[in-house]
Amino acid sequence: MSIGELAAQTRTTVKTVRFYSDQGLLPEASRSSGGHRRYGPEAPARLRTIRALRSLGVPVPEIGRVLGRGDTLESVLARRMDDLGTELAALRWREAALTAVRDGTPQELAERLELIGSVGVPPSTAPLAHYWRRLLPVRLSARLRAAVTEAAVPQPPAAPTPDQVLAFARLAALATAATDHCLVAHRPAAATAAHPDLLYGGLHEAFHLVDAALRAGRGPGPGEALDCYVAAHARAGETRDSPAFRRALTVRLAAQDHPVMSRYWQLAGQLSPELTLGGADLWLREALDADVVAG
Repeated sequence: MSIGELAAQTRTTVKTVRFYSDQGLLPEASRSSGGHRRYGPEAPARLRTIRALRSLGVPVPEIGRVLGRGDTLESVLARRMDDLGTELAALRWREAALTAVRDGTPQELAERLELIGSVGVPPSTAPLAHYWRRLLPVRLSARLRAAVTEAAVPQPPAAPTPDQVLAFARLAALATAATDHCLVAHRPAAATAAHPDLLYGGLHEAFHLVDAALRAGRGPGPGEALDCYVAAHARAGETRDSPAFRRALTVRLAAQDHPVMSRYWQLAGQLSPELTLGGADLWLREALDADVVAG
């Protein structure tokens, strides 16, 4: 059939048929004596497949791999679904960001534009991860470094509220400023430990125990989570858990509080209903204070 007949049969245009032919997706069966394209009986079904995939947003090169059997239709559609999820997440973030700017007061406009514009769409957690790499001890094992960083860096919500967009932007700005100015004086007490793996391994376990306690509806108090927390500090200091050690630990932890770290966990807590490391640490310190008072 001629290019016109193929276009008419598939209810498309000659221009469209010619484009897909030129892209190698719709091979010609032959050429007429006048040099006009001719297509075989399989061309209409092939063209309908091409148009269906294009309507789903599948790029032309990927359609070529499917038709050439270099890739499966299932894998191409799965990749397109992943791409679409990323695009939708970016659109939801942009919508919430626009709302956050729109709903601010005139005095807040410049600050909000600068904050939100600095994180990009979709937002990156790289500044937060870099911040934690600077805070954590150099001698900490790669395994624990990765585990702590993963737990400490909140992910941007998939469907954020305007307040969450602002919280994430402020968190990224806080982390960037602290890193750029080498503000490491606010390192958590664990960061200066003589035996970081002993300490961070125990703290990581204690934080999981706090999560279990909260899910069971238990408030801060004595128990396995607190004992694990104190034992981790004691092992790192090459001493033993005792009432005197607990009293000294309470004083030491209180002295190392820093507004940058407090603000970090406050903002991180706005991004997810899940327990943050800061929330777990607060639970454990309240449990330790209560235990010291009771003792």
